[in-house]
Amino acid sequence: MATKGSNSIHRSSSRPLLDLSKAEIQGNVEEKYPTILLPNQSDDLSHLALDIGGSLIKLVYFSRHEGQSTNDKRMKILKDKLGILNGNRRSYPILGGRLHFVKFETNKINECLEFIYSKKLHCGGWESHHSDSTNDQNAVIKATGGGAYKFADLFKERLGISLDKEDEMDCLVAGANFLLKAIRHEAYTHMEGQKEFIQIDPNDLFPYLLVNIGSGVSMIKVDGDGKFERVSGTNVGGGTYWGLGRLLTNCSSFDELLELSQKGDNRTTDMLVGDIYGTDYPKIGLSASTIASSFGKATLENKELEEYRPEDISLSLLRMISYNIGQISYLNALRFGLKRIFFGGFFIRGHAYTMDAISFAVHFWSKGTAQAMFLRHEGFLGALGAFMSYEKHGLDDLMVHQFVERFPMGAPYTGGKIHGPPLRNLNEKISWMEKFLQKGTEITAPVPMTPPGTTGLGGFEVPLSKGSTLRSDASALNVGVLHLIPTLEVFPLLVDPKMYEPNTVDLSDHSELEYWLTILSEHLPDLVDKAVASEGGTDDSKRRGDAFARAFSAHLARLMEEPAAYGKLGLANLLEMREECLREFQFVDAYRSIKQRENEASLAVLHDLLMELDSLDEETRLLTLIEGVLAANIFDWGSRACVDLYHKGTIIEIYRMSRNKMQRPWRVDDFDAFKERMLGSGDKKPLPHRRALLFVDNSGADIVLGMLPLARELLRRGTEVVLVGNSLPALNDVTAMELPDIVAEAAKHCDILRRAAESGGLLVDAMTNTLDGSKEKLPSVPLMVVENGCGSPCIDFRQVSSELAAAAKDADLIILEGMGRSLHTNLYAQFKCDALKLAMVKNQRLAEKLVQGNIYDCVCKYEPAY
Repeated sequence: MATKGSNSIHRSSSRPLLDLSKAEIQGNVEEKYPTILLPNQSDDLSHLALDIGGSLIKLVYFSRHEGQSTNDKRMKILKDKLGILNGNRRSYPILGGRLHFVKFETNKINECLEFIYSKKLHCGGWESHHSDSTNDQNAVIKATGGGAYKFADLFKERLGISLDKEDEMDCLVAGANFLLKAIRHEAYTHMEGQKEFIQIDPNDLFPYLLVNIGSGVSMIKVDGDGKFERVSGTNVGGGTYWGLGRLLTNCSSFDELLELSQKGDNRTTDMLVGDIYGTDYPKIGLSASTIASSFGKATLENKELEEYRPEDISLSLLRMISYNIGQISYLNALRFGLKRIFFGGFFIRGHAYTMDAISFAVHFWSKGTAQAMFLRHEGFLGALGAFMSYEKHGLDDLMVHQFVERFPMGAPYTGGKIHGPPLRNLNEKISWMEKFLQKGTEITAPVPMTPPGTTGLGGFEVPLSKGSTLRSDASALNVGVLHLIPTLEVFPLLVDPKMYEPNTVDLSDHSELEYWLTILSEHLPDLVDKAVASEGGTDDSKRRGDAFARAFSAHLARLMEEPAAYGKLGLANLLEMREECLREFQFVDAYRSIKQRENEASLAVLHDLLMELDSLDEETRLLTLIEGVLAANIFDWGSRACVDLYHKGTIIEIYRMSRNKMQRPWRVDDFDAFKERMLGSGDKKPLPHRRALLFVDNSGADIVLGMLPLARELLRRGTEVVLVGNSLPALNDVTAMELPDIVAEAAKHCDILRRAAESGGLLVDAMTNTLDGSKEKLPSVPLMVVENGCGSPCIDFRQVSSELAAAAKDADLIILEGMGRSLHTNLYAQFKCDALKLAMVKNQRLAEKLVQGNIYDCVCKYEPAY
């Protein structure tokens, strides 16, 4: 048990340490998640930890990602140019991969054992190359909770593994510290049914009070990593509620008792202030509805137990216990001068009324000076802490920007609650999705083909509330999969990363959320058609397309039912969720053929455009270039209005039409300020920018006829240019992997681009034929390409690739192009360098809300360095 002053989790050496020999970082373009590969690492590196309680078994397990090598020569040149070192600040590498959170009912422990066995989690996971069962006999898995003792022999007998028991309180605190430091918006408040997510500054976390409500209640003062003390507690906790509830209501389960409380009226059992005074008692601040005595009304009435409704009894019990826990917790926080109180444990379980009752008590007794806070992953604190106890797990110094939470298919049906047998392949996933039928926003499931109580989705419990429809307990929050991406960093040019909020549209406004969910739903059939066509329209692709549509529709329905189900979401998160769902059903690039066709059409006219630009004077050329970027930004397959345009003309016809309509002033028009910075005024000529980061948007005319000519102009003026593309495909956005080929084709038409591309490592073999007549053999500033670290039409500058962060260190100009990167996100973002935000608004609602304009209005927003 923890003792005061200096507690630390024992770092077990029962598992092998990491073998770092020949370790290397490799980019993974297809999967997006870069990984540090350990070619000589033995396969029995532990990937699993358990918290085995009386009611639930919680698993935390880690799965690795294998990397794919990129063009070594190009990357070497890029690293030299950007000054990226191969060294690592840690003494051991962090494996790129995923942390999974899984729950089982303890009375179904056999399902848990089958899950572990089928995924080979007891012998290093599916990545293990050894199937010889003798390798498993000496395996040791970290575990905490009473079941670690009770079921130790069963784990040894069934899986051949030993459970290394860790102290429950050690694990609880370690898990809480990890979540609060590593996961953005992990904590939230819950008052009157409303959730508000709170960002905790990891540097201002300690001290805090952790209140764990299980059968009893422990109150733990946490002063730092490994430093905590149990300062108080009470024997009136979850066990009290369940025990008395069972005696008084004959309920057969804890959840049934909670369900009853939702239909209760405590005024029939509790004595209220109004029952005593007939009205409020304002002198001491008590309203008539304040509970004066829990169950006190029973002393005034000549009733038998059977005459009271079980629902009312359950609610009175819940309030009595929750209010007392909240009051004692606040008094302990006051006693030690603690600013924050976090509640967790079996008693809470995401139950809305329980959290409301605790929050009310803390607010009441503190007179509004303190808040009760809860954790999204609170049920997994112990299992996380056990996982942390492995030697050199590598999680201690990971930062919040290195974690990305994803919500896989099936999460909307269950809230990520109970799991059973795993799905081993894509075909099983599709089969599972095909069992569900959607009617409006309601999703129903027929009788499952898998064993009773499971659906097979790794495997989620069949939703039982409301018959077999989507869960009625909308208060519960979903727990996703944490993707560990060690190469993500905070963009160094943000003025204040702590205050930065990427999302421009506030989805906490329900009308906004409903509108965008509807937009995504309406766009879904067209997206499915494109995805299926990208795979040749085969029967297999049609089946996968249908499964994707069902899965993503389920996400949308879940968010319509409970907007906070997946944590704090912005529009950027919704758009990336759609792309992740596509990738889950192996649609790697739904717009591949469309992008290729539009690139070819645009490259065919690039030479004529460059000749036209070169005939213009400097000032007219700059204006024409900006007009060209705005005009070309019309090509966006994510916009319904723009999709309709595609049916009315060719890509070149649409581009010319768009350019002809480029009349100033634009809706947001800072061109003159940008022109003065670029060209100066009078005889004063400013120095060119050192390095410009160009965040490109769509394929086709957007990149070829818009951004590349602008990049060429910057190169001509002596500015290094870095084209920043997506790490993964999203709609028709151009990716960093596609950019070198596009640049190579464009360079055939332009010596400026050719020399810059050679200098930046984009052209492996130098080309000698040029078409623009610029034959100077002068040294050229480089044109480079980096990936941004995401696979969404938007960008969150709190999480960008390490190579983009390195490129930004010498940059003094960034150009954000497109609705996703400069309107949906980052319209109000402030940077330490000059910033130009360019976009055509292709959504009427967005135009009205953000710029008080109309669809197809243009934004040219220039902001000098802050």
